[in-house]
Amino acid sequence: MDRYAAFPSLELDRPAPHVLRLTLRAEGRLNAVSGTVHRELAEVWKAIGDDEDTRAVLVRGADGAFSSGGDLDLVLEIASDEATRLRVFHEARDLVYNVIDCPKPIVSAITGPAVGAGLAVGLLADVSIATPDARIVDGHTKLGVAAGDHAVIVWPLLCGLAKAKYHLLLCEPLDGAEAERIGLVSLCVPADELEERALAVAVQLAEGSQRAIRHTKLALNNWLRLAGPAFDASLALEFLDMTGPDVHEGVAAVREKRRPAF
Repeated sequence: MDRYAAFPSLELDRPAPHVLRLTLRAEGRLNAVSGTVHRELAEVWKAIGDDEDTRAVLVRGADGAFSSGGDLDLVLEIASDEATRLRVFHEARDLVYNVIDCPKPIVSAITGPAVGAGLAVGLLADVSIATPDARIVDGHTKLGVAAGDHAVIVWPLLCGLAKAKYHLLLCEPLDGAEAERIGLVSLCVPADELEERALAVAVQLAEGSQRAIRHTKLALNNWLRLAGPAFDASLALEFLDMTGPDVHEGVAAVREKRRPAF
């Protein structure tokens, strides 16, 4: 595990031979993604790709939550500081493309809140498994910025343009059952079966023909690569909106638990 020393904010272990488990953990903050975690989450996939002992990856959140998304302090720092905005823009782009380009199959186990950068990994995973009480939401427009992140590259492909527009424009949440029904996630399983089922899928992938599995992932993810220009545009528009006034009102509304007044 020495190769992962550069990612101290990510909790990494091996629950089974050739399976690497990545756990998002931020106690008391529903595993929110800080600036440091955001950077490490963007970069770790290259190290995983080069790790000959890893054949499959399992991503989960700690303590009954997947991830509540980007830390609001980081959002305000992006909005107010040009250097931070430029750095995080490139990290956000790298996060999506590095997950897509990682040759190892990725399984996500989604429960509780799943938002923002954490959700990006959850939905870009090759097999996504959610519990009925998962709360999946892309909250960008509620914060006053365009739905950048991962949404434009993958939601229309998973659940169709009409459903994608409904959930992305209105920030309408989905539970795990509805997410499975519309094709946003691969499976929905009872909460007490999530860890076991997700690990079983990862083990099955790790025990399969690595050439066949990796080449199938490579070929299928060309659908996502074809959507790359749309994703690049959405991310640029999100960070353009970070320079405007709406994001400050959006963050204030979330913190004060009220409707924003844009």
